[in-house]
Amino acid sequence: MSLSINDIAPDFTLKDTDGNEVSLSSFKGKPVVLLFFPLAFTGVCTKELCSVRDSLSVYEKLNAQILAISVDSFFTLQKFKSEQNYNFPLLSDFNKETSTEYGAIYDEFFGMKGVSKRSAFVVDGKGKIQYAEVLEKASDIPNFEAIKDVLARIA
Repeated sequence: MSLSINDIAPDFTLKDTDGNEVSLSSFKGKPVVLLFFPLAFTGVCTKELCSVRDSLSVYEKLNAQILAISVDSFFTLQKFKSEQNYNFPLLSDFNKETSTEYGAIYDEFFGMKGVSKRSAFVVDGKGKIQYAEVLEKASDIPNFEAIKDVLARIA
């Protein structure tokens, strides 16, 4: 399934790095940037999330919540978050349901089945998708300038 601008973002509940449940619907009224990434501890994923970490103040000024999602276990994500000092939630889609619902999953990725595609979605405070980018090449990075432009427009 492929999601488009103005679609209602599918709600989800996933575990964060402390094992707590986090739902998209708990951020109603606030824009959310969903960043799906293939795997913790890999070069491009680390680079992408570090760039978000280092510019988090920009997203905070736009009142946006960042949620980064992968199919890694929350134990793996806990170690990844700790080592990289990420200052936003990392969520485990271990059962691959959310990645699948967002159309952000590879059938096969280096021989592994069901790994999240690098993707970015901006969900407005009413739960509608205002930006959708699903990348086929894991080496590509989402267009963060376009994401910030959308956030500024809907703020």
